[in-house]
Amino acid sequence: MSIEQGTAGMTFEQFAANETMVKSVLYDFIIIGEASANIPGEIQSRYSQIPWRLMSDMRNIMAHEYFQVNLMLTWRTIRNNLPSLRLQLLDLLESEAREKS
Repeated sequence: MSIEQGTAGMTFEQFAANETMVKSVLYDFIIIGEASANIPGEIQSRYSQIPWRLMSDMRNIMAHEYFQVNLMLTWRTIRNNLPSLRLQLLDLLESEAREKS
């Protein structure tokens, strides 16, 4: 289940009150951040519009400073940033696949 699917139809209050959902979302963001940190610099440079460093920094906070996580900021990221990030990453995958063909 993706972050967007899991939180669809939820309000912030419902999200914040659902400990299982919060932990699931934080875990998924940790995976996203870890993956972004392992993208080769060459690709990161070609797709500089993607917030690689921000994803990695967010992962570090969620993984190492768990009690400092701001759930409202996390919620806003889900609603305001994740949909466009997903599209940017899909475009990257398509572009890289075409380039290798």
